[in-house]
Amino acid sequence: MQRFALGLVSALLALTLAACGFHLKGTTPLPFDTLYTNISDNDAFGMHLRRVVLAASPNLRFTETPKDAQAVLTQLSMREDMREIAIGPDGLVEEYELTLIYSFQLTDAKGNMLLPPTTLESRREVPYDSSALAAKQGEISNLFFDMRRGMADRIVRRLTSPQVIDAYLKYQAEEPAAVVEPLIRQPKLEESPSSTLPTPTRYGVPVYR
Repeated sequence: MQRFALGLVSALLALTLAACGFHLKGTTPLPFDTLYTNISDNDAFGMHLRRVVLAASPNLRFTETPKDAQAVLTQLSMREDMREIAIGPDGLVEEYELTLIYSFQLTDAKGNMLLPPTTLESRREVPYDSSALAAKQGEISNLFFDMRRGMADRIVRRLTSPQVIDAYLKYQAEEPAAVVEPLIRQPKLEESPSSTLPTPTRYGVPVYR
């Protein structure tokens, strides 16, 4: 009975959400097929970022060099900070604030700015206990790991935004400037003088044959 009641409630909830026009947000494919980035794939952040990008655009391919890509994702900076925000009566830290600041930009193959330099921030507060130093250090490391994963998700949401898609399609639609080739004047050919042979004469009188 409990299972039946739970299933009934779930079905009614789904119908209600459908009637309200609610739907899960799907992924938006990127408007280009090849992408280069200077973000290393040798760490968890870079690998997660690539997985999220490919989940949104399964047909996308990462290239080894910028010249082979239709768009370039450039990491400008990434900084992690930790500061004290609460001190106990004994002078020991009771709470830290963790901060992750990330800056990046996106350009197309021609250098047009699809997404100008953008800075994203993520902050977390974590209680601290010096008597459990190892455990707290591990907790802080795990929090920074989760913050980097969340940052990668936010970056991909920016990459797949209508702003980026519209900018890329706009630049692709623009006709390249026509190349006007200089007019090369051909040298005027000089006509060779007539090679008419002189009429033979005999004793000063023309001789015709």
